[in-house]
Amino acid sequence: MHHSYRWGRGVLLPLLTFLITGCSKKNTTPAPEPLKNIAFVKPAGFPEPVYRLADNPVTTEGFALGKELFYDGLLSRDGTISCASCHIQANAFTHHGHDVSHGIEDRLGTRNSPPIQNMAWSTSFFWDGGVHDLDLQPIAPIENPVEMDDKLGNVIGKLQRNNRYQQLFEKAFGSPGINSTRMLKALSQFMVMLVSADSRYDRFIAGKETFSDEEKTGLALFEQRCASCHKPPLFTDNSFRNNGVAPRPFGTDSGRYKITLLEEDLYKFKVPSLRNVALTAPYMHDGRFGSLESVMNHYDNGFYPTATLDPAFKNGFAFSESDKKAIIAFLKTLSDKGFITDERFAPPPGFVQGN
Repeated sequence: MHHSYRWGRGVLLPLLTFLITGCSKKNTTPAPEPLKNIAFVKPAGFPEPVYRLADNPVTTEGFALGKELFYDGLLSRDGTISCASCHIQANAFTHHGHDVSHGIEDRLGTRNSPPIQNMAWSTSFFWDGGVHDLDLQPIAPIENPVEMDDKLGNVIGKLQRNNRYQQLFEKAFGSPGINSTRMLKALSQFMVMLVSADSRYDRFIAGKETFSDEEKTGLALFEQRCASCHKPPLFTDNSFRNNGVAPRPFGTDSGRYKITLLEEDLYKFKVPSLRNVALTAPYMHDGRFGSLESVMNHYDNGFYPTATLDPAFKNGFAFSESDKKAIIAFLKTLSDKGFITDERFAPPPGFVQGN
């Protein structure tokens, strides 16, 4: 008895050890594959990009550096806020669930964080279009006191003192040296690669997917009522319009007027793309609407009459309840699962989402 017990224990222990270690090996997440063969590809049916790719061609090393910078809190004054803090991949690179963005020391901004997708076709950036060049766009959040609250020169200094970044910049640009031009070009290489063009809608248009009757009705209504501003395939015409959202009584955001100082631009904001819209709540420049249903109720004659209200809304819109449901069903077909789960864009290992 004594011997058989010892024999059993002698076999069981190695067997258990083997089973436990075997299981744990299977459950460990493999390290992400190193990025390779990164290149910008224009989707079929999309217009020519606006971004000057010839001046800053996307390379695997440049994209990899841009991604590191995008996810690094080092770009903010106290190291806590990265670009990815307010632009989360799972939510089409928006700050999901926040009406306005939370920056450094949890300071609140005044606007809702727009999605980062199809940047290569954008003619201007921010709700008021205050920046016209993607290579200059990141300076605004870096220097904004309620976002990253640093100075571009400080950020460059921090990067220059960092051995790892010295190597990454040299790999990306073929020679040593860290400066703002290179940093901004690397960020642009990451951002122009964030292309969303493979939703159910895209597959339906290509004849590879079917729509339900409600989705087809929604598409027809969308084409009649919404597509003049939210123009496919980008689902924006890059214009600035006043869509009748009532100005706030305190701290009213004058929109495009802040940039142009033209009375005709009061309360006009950039028409956002509706790609991935079901993933990017809340809605409007100040995140005032928490759901697509609320947005549809606004468009069902909820317009605030200001002098600059877009002519399209002057005579009001009227949607039946079934119209609203059908349009929402269609809008949900614009979600691009591949885009929000693409490993190339995913946070690096060890990244912790702040706020």
